[in-house]
Amino acid sequence: MKTIVTLLTAATILAAPMAQAQDHRGHGPDRTRTVERTVIEKRTIVKKQRWHRGQKLSRAERARLAEIRDYRRYRLSAPPRGYHWVRVNNEFLLIGVTSGIIANIIAGR
Repeated sequence: MKTIVTLLTAATILAAPMAQAQDHRGHGPDRTRTVERTVIEKRTIVKKQRWHRGQKLSRAERARLAEIRDYRRYRLSAPPRGYHWVRVNNEFLLIGVTSGIIANIIAGR
């Protein structure tokens, strides 16, 4: 009986350092820490412009629009004299150069 008690005591003494070593290697209890962050998102509301035939664009609006010179690339017809194509988002507008009036609208292809 003394022998069994002595062996159990020795096993406990030897097993204690091994249990601590497992904790340091990551196999023991979970030692992660939780960090909370507050993220504030700024959402921009984008209002899509609806274009209509006959609508007149101001000079400032026309200055912001990019003129399309290679209209064949987008499968557009040649603009008549005094008009040019512009692209706005995914739409193509045929606009009078001097008047700024929209003559035609084509959805993007």
